[in-house]
Amino acid sequence: MATPTAYRPVRLTAVLEAPLSRWLWLVKWILVIPHVVVLLFLWIAFVLVSVVAFFAIFINERYPRVLFDFNLGVLRWSWRVSYYAYGALGTDRYPPFSLGQEPDYPARLDVAYPERLSRRLVLVKWWLLAIPHYLLVGVFTGGWHEGWSQTGLIGLLVLISAVALAFTATYPRDLFDLVIGLNRWVFRVAAYAALMTDEYPPFRLDMGGSDPSDVLR
Repeated sequence: MATPTAYRPVRLTAVLEAPLSRWLWLVKWILVIPHVVVLLFLWIAFVLVSVVAFFAIFINERYPRVLFDFNLGVLRWSWRVSYYAYGALGTDRYPPFSLGQEPDYPARLDVAYPERLSRRLVLVKWWLLAIPHYLLVGVFTGGWHEGWSQTGLIGLLVLISAVALAFTATYPRDLFDLVIGLNRWVFRVAAYAALMTDEYPPFRLDMGGSDPSDVLR
């Protein structure tokens, strides 16, 4: 069995807040529209920055820190919006318009900055090595748009949780743990595909709000 050290580069955590509104989830698609608009442009920039980082890594085996921090900020912003909206529905706290860490927000993401990256891996990991993960992520999300899930397995599980929340005012904990595990898989793949780490994402579903790397801290 893989040890927690395999998960250190990408850490995704979430805190299920309570109580949650029974009905707010019905209108969150409207409330997140400003975020979706901003994220649309941020993800365009994310792709362009990743292209520049590709050449930088190939030339000197380093991911320019300012570019790394920007792309990490986009992933963080996307995870917060996803967590608030239909990627998890784990909080009713409106996500901040921020590329920063926002440690007080219940959804957090961090990627360790790599001091050196392989120039050989950069040629193949984002399109060839990641293909098996892309297939699975497609099943999980049904497509990843501006960083948050629209359909797929995650969307189905979140819908079930929303119905349970409407009728019982409780988010089923087992469903929450599974939803977070699937999201954790998605964001590990996203960081790998964006060239932010050379650590191959594990084929493992680590469920629950705490990241496995937390045991090492």
